[in-house]
Amino acid sequence: MRMNWKTLLSAKRIGSYGRTVSASEDLRSEFEKDYHRIIGSASFRRLQDKTQVFALDKSDFIRTRLTHSLEVSSFARSLGQNIAQYILDNHMDRDFTLETKYEICEILQCAGLIHDIGNPPFGHFGEEAIRDWFCRKLPGLTFQGQPVTELLEDQMLQDLYLFEGNAQALRQVTKLHFLVNENGMNLTYALLNTIIKYPIPSVSVKPDGRNIAFRKAGYFAAEQELYHRIAKDMGTTGRRHPLTFILEAADDIAYRTADIEDAFKKGFISYEKLRQELILARDRATEKSSQLDPAAILDRQYQNAVKRGINNPKQYAVQNMTVRLHSGLMFCATYGFTSNYLRIMDGTYEHDLFHGTYAEWVMEALGDIAYRYAFNSEQILEMEVSAGTILGNMLDRFVPAVLYYDTSVPLKMMDRKFMRLISENYRQVYHIYSKRCEREEEKLYLRLLLVTDFISGMTDSYAKDLYQRMNGIV
Repeated sequence: MRMNWKTLLSAKRIGSYGRTVSASEDLRSEFEKDYHRIIGSASFRRLQDKTQVFALDKSDFIRTRLTHSLEVSSFARSLGQNIAQYILDNHMDRDFTLETKYEICEILQCAGLIHDIGNPPFGHFGEEAIRDWFCRKLPGLTFQGQPVTELLEDQMLQDLYLFEGNAQALRQVTKLHFLVNENGMNLTYALLNTIIKYPIPSVSVKPDGRNIAFRKAGYFAAEQELYHRIAKDMGTTGRRHPLTFILEAADDIAYRTADIEDAFKKGFISYEKLRQELILARDRATEKSSQLDPAAILDRQYQNAVKRGINNPKQYAVQNMTVRLHSGLMFCATYGFTSNYLRIMDGTYEHDLFHGTYAEWVMEALGDIAYRYAFNSEQILEMEVSAGTILGNMLDRFVPAVLYYDTSVPLKMMDRKFMRLISENYRQVYHIYSKRCEREEEKLYLRLLLVTDFISGMTDSYAKDLYQRMNGIV
């Protein structure tokens, strides 16, 4: 069944914050209210001290999760505006109105701000470190004489083995941001559905499958009922919300170009080597266009800098190349959405928005260059070793501590101390939802999530400082 914008842009919320305000008192749209709730939240502010690529870097020009999220928010809103205007101008959907356009832009602006809000410290490696720990250590843990892996349902185990920041984001904004009640930020259905990048549980993941929407988990077992309530109401069960494709494209544009710029500024790749790599990638490409040629753009910007007497023409060229790539990539993403509009609305489109466009090879090339020159650099590898040590040590301490928390079994002296280190806010959320559990195994699962909640909420600096304090490193 084809999805429709009337239900896709649902302004419903999970619950209520209490006092209602009349429309004459508050002229904001529901999605504008979402925006203000997000930017006023502590979890959003913490993104300023979370890694995008370079952990604990003090340079003011290196991007953090916060600056990245602001960039994604900006790109997403602009993409939404371009796409919506194209749909209107070409009469592609009779139910698509000017109001639809405005609401889409507002939702995408908000989605860009929170799309990474569930990521743990130390970038994507933080996710890998958590997954690795549970795969290695969980099989050796017991609860009341039974292996934990035999007590938990398969989906609960896979949530831990395949721990995913995207699923944690949904949990963060719907439960862990405890402001008024257990509904978290209490955001609109449309916004929540947009950030669910993968509309499947962990047991359905197909990492090498053709459909990009099935490559990771989009929600944990703890939020499965919530997901189905939202998806059923909006008619998206098992399918991506159309705006998710736009959000993902905005994210791709932001980080692919930013990683190149940051890698250059950090000295991981020289101007000459970058130019050479872009030329080689262009020569290998089958689908290409003179309208989007990074090597040619780089050359033009360098010549322009020399002509203008810029002190550092190479840096000028790299910075301006990325800026000029943005418009070309956004054009391709707009084309990717509008040319596949019916399949996207039917929920049968399986690719990203750059697939089949002349931006596809550009995105692949930028990602490949960043991976080989930055992500495999000695500095990043050293950071990952340090991050692995910090997160592994915390999991070694906190997971055993939570096993018998909130049970009839008295905690050991050190376990009691570790439990007191976990934020009272997270413990409060645990107690609210554990009271609704009928089985002890469900509570055990929530206690394990209590640890990942605590760690995921940490900033890089806090994680490092807590590790040092716990280990007597002054």
